[in-house]
Amino acid sequence: MKRILIPAGGAIMATGLLAAGLAGAAQADQTTASDPMATSAANAKAIAQFWAENNGAALKAATESDVWTKSDVAKLQSKGGYSSDTKPGSTAPIGEEKKTTSKVQNVNMPKTIGKVFFVNSKGEKKWCSATSIQSKYRNLVATAGHCVYDTANNTEVVSKWVFVPGYYQGKANWGIYVGKQAFTHYDFDTYEDYDRDYAFVTVYNGVSIGNGTPKKVTKEEWDKYPGIKDAKDEPITQAEYQKCKDYNGGETPDCWAKTTDYDDLVGPNYTGAIETKKEVTKEQYEASKVAEPGNGSKFGEPVTEHVTESEYKAYKGPGYQIKDAKGNYTITHYFLRYWVKRTTEVKYYRTTFFIIEGYVKDAGRLGDNVGGQGFAWNQPTGKYVRVFGYPAARHPDGNKAYTGVTPKWCYGKTTSKLVGSAAKKIEEHVALKCAMTEGADGGPFLYKYSNAKRLGYVNGVISTFNDQDGNGRVDYVSSPYFDGETNVVYKAAAASWSGKIV
Repeated sequence: MKRILIPAGGAIMATGLLAAGLAGAAQADQTTASDPMATSAANAKAIAQFWAENNGAALKAATESDVWTKSDVAKLQSKGGYSSDTKPGSTAPIGEEKKTTSKVQNVNMPKTIGKVFFVNSKGEKKWCSATSIQSKYRNLVATAGHCVYDTANNTEVVSKWVFVPGYYQGKANWGIYVGKQAFTHYDFDTYEDYDRDYAFVTVYNGVSIGNGTPKKVTKEEWDKYPGIKDAKDEPITQAEYQKCKDYNGGETPDCWAKTTDYDDLVGPNYTGAIETKKEVTKEQYEASKVAEPGNGSKFGEPVTEHVTESEYKAYKGPGYQIKDAKGNYTITHYFLRYWVKRTTEVKYYRTTFFIIEGYVKDAGRLGDNVGGQGFAWNQPTGKYVRVFGYPAARHPDGNKAYTGVTPKWCYGKTTSKLVGSAAKKIEEHVALKCAMTEGADGGPFLYKYSNAKRLGYVNGVISTFNDQDGNGRVDYVSSPYFDGETNVVYKAAAASWSGKIV
């Protein structure tokens, strides 16, 4: 057990929870911190619709969590054994599945695992890994603390947080579960102590997506509708386009025209030919032997421009880039001449607007649908665990071994207590040999995992990624050691009710 103390006479930036604690109003035991997420069923419904609309476009657009930099992926150091603060204990899992008679050593992925999606303080759509875990109301998710609290923004709760068990390419077969209340250790919420980088989130009943019926509406009705909606463009004739404009007094968002110019290569003596230039590489320019004014002849002298360092690095064109000895940046542009005949084509379209009524339906409680892993604390290290997650990020050396589309797993014995990043205050982590990268963070360490039942006991969550041999590849993942204080946080979350969205 570790406790971070405020230095005498020192200053600290207090979060709302810390301020309340200093005032004696809450968190007197300095163990459990709790923050609201979606504060009402209406708010939760809007969040679910945000991720689900347009066939899960926001889910597909999200990228893996990126709180770890290359410099963070470093060695963990052995510093002796862990320190139990109470007796070992456990809570049994729920949702036992049918046993299999197969003797093959393939690992059966648990139904409980999935992705958590959220929007960070930069407005970016991100995801981590997580699992459903046993609770009184079958409504609890376990993940990493940094997958719930935005450490880049003074540890505020991220927005639009949802859990999608069994996620696959925008599909939410078991429903979308919106976070209601986040529970973590006071030391993570207040001090960003990664020895407490875990969180338990209560979720509303899930909502099922995709059972609604499209209804054709006007553009005005479409704009006002707060739920799921869609729009489709279809080609029409010029006569239909004109009729549409006449009917709407000349202005309409429903019908529109698209003009496209096509250039066909011709000679300089072609009637109506237009002289154009095309930027090419220095080598292509110097290789041109075509006499002016033929197609492919040199168009004037090269043009050199002075640019800033950022413009220099951002440039992707064929121009010739030089940084001289004095640190000046230049880009030289080369052009060849061409003669073209320009053809203008106009195509006409009508946009049809739809709203999806009855799209959001109650999918029931999380634990009833996918089960819930058990929970274990103060267990001895050096025991076998299975770790599951959705890795996606590149290794520090740039190698990209994973896509994040499907879950992966690792298996092995946990280490004794390890010390990691001083900035993240890591003194009591346990690690497992595993090459999974970011995106897997938040995924569970499952102790005593039954491959037949697909159930075990959550005894950690992936917090950090480490390169023990220094070859530029992640080879260990680590988790906070789950002790008696972790159990205090878990029990507070496991006893909290959430309810339905619809």
